[in-house]
Amino acid sequence: MPSSPRRVALVTLGCGRNEVDSEELAGRLAADGWELVVDAADADVAVVNTCGFVEAAKKDSIDTVLEAAQLKGNGRTRAVVAVGCLAERYGETLADALPEADAVLGFDDYESISDRLRTIIDGGTVPAHVPRDRRRLLPLAPSERQAGTQHIPGHIPGHVAVPDLPDGVAPASGPPRVRLSAGPTAALKLASGCDRRCTFCAIPSFRGSFVSRRPSDVLAEARWLAENGARELFLVSENSTSYGKDLGDLRLLETLLPELAAVEGVDRVRVSYLQPAEMRPSLVDAITSTEGVVPYFDLSFQHSSASVLRRMRRFGDTGRFLALIETIRVAQPAAGIRSNVIVGFPGETEDDVAELERFLIGARLDAVGVFGYSDEDGTEAAGLDGKVEEAVVRERVERLTRLADELVAQRAEDRLGETVDVLIESVEPDGTAEGRAAHQAPEVDGSTTVRGGRLVVGQLVRATVVGTDGADLVAEAVA
Repeated sequence: MPSSPRRVALVTLGCGRNEVDSEELAGRLAADGWELVVDAADADVAVVNTCGFVEAAKKDSIDTVLEAAQLKGNGRTRAVVAVGCLAERYGETLADALPEADAVLGFDDYESISDRLRTIIDGGTVPAHVPRDRRRLLPLAPSERQAGTQHIPGHIPGHVAVPDLPDGVAPASGPPRVRLSAGPTAALKLASGCDRRCTFCAIPSFRGSFVSRRPSDVLAEARWLAENGARELFLVSENSTSYGKDLGDLRLLETLLPELAAVEGVDRVRVSYLQPAEMRPSLVDAITSTEGVVPYFDLSFQHSSASVLRRMRRFGDTGRFLALIETIRVAQPAAGIRSNVIVGFPGETEDDVAELERFLIGARLDAVGVFGYSDEDGTEAAGLDGKVEEAVVRERVERLTRLADELVAQRAEDRLGETVDVLIESVEPDGTAEGRAAHQAPEVDGSTTVRGGRLVVGQLVRATVVGTDGADLVAEAVA
């Protein structure tokens, strides 16, 4: 009798880009005969796709690996493997500090992930990943990067029919993909890496330079996602406003959006990770006027004080940012706009904080994330003078968070009486449903509770906003 297939569980932490990477790993493993399970306790090996962005995310990733490691010897689980950004960023150092992990693998191991896992659970060892600056692995000129040979997670080549793949696996000429969530929203990767050199950010060093996926590959994967239950495509990257620059067309996103929205089965398309300094009128117009593309702007402001932004090696100020927001709302008054801000950056003064408060009050954003600055390994900001005391950083985070929460709640109240289109994500036995309006992205921008009507998951329902709770809305379905 043939032995039962080996089982693997993928645990994903972090952003939508990691979700795509996990689904690539799942597709590779499923295509090689592995059985995918949800619970690590039911798997022979648990693969933890880690996040390495900020200190809290690193801690969460390490805690998750340790939690999975506790399963070894108590059931089926025989090995725990760390992959993802934290593993790519620290490699050998992480392996030494975290002996509970049976292996620490980098992005270049993804193409051989099945072989790596089989070696590990058969009692062999796989050398820990050796970190390197991935920006140096591609040509400096963006136009020459498409010919690169390094593996870029989530860059799945154009799909062609491959009849012998398991059900539910993306038929691809290159790495396949398996949907790990049955929800109506799916992340779709536009590009990887970043060419910006923000002094506080280490992402380019382990994600590499900016590389766009070809439109044909993006569209092919969009069609496959729609065939497998995705009603909303959530376009992710490190910097979506740069899409196409390495393909010879900096306005390629404006061309691609209508094509994605026209994919059969797709109700709406959402773009994330927009850089304010790279926003252009044609992109604002495409997002606000293209049928099927939600008027949603995830703008990475980070601060609004000109002096702080220069030390961050970013551009703009309160006046320019408010003018951009005004342009968006003139084009589409109901547009959703969210951002994250950092307080306590080296050299930040109380006047700078006051300027940021002035911006937030004027911007009336739909969602705001407030983060306290902390030094990140290998970043320029770690060596800057003018460090703000930790107690002061905490106080500023608390103060700005209170202000942001109040302003976001007020912005939600502005939507009372507004008609919104809600994508239903769950339905309770009493018929009450929960989903997201056009201005609400998955997990980060609140949700909308819809009452009335016979609603089903994946349905796009029109509803009238009748109540609010912070960023969350309550709405009545329109007959």
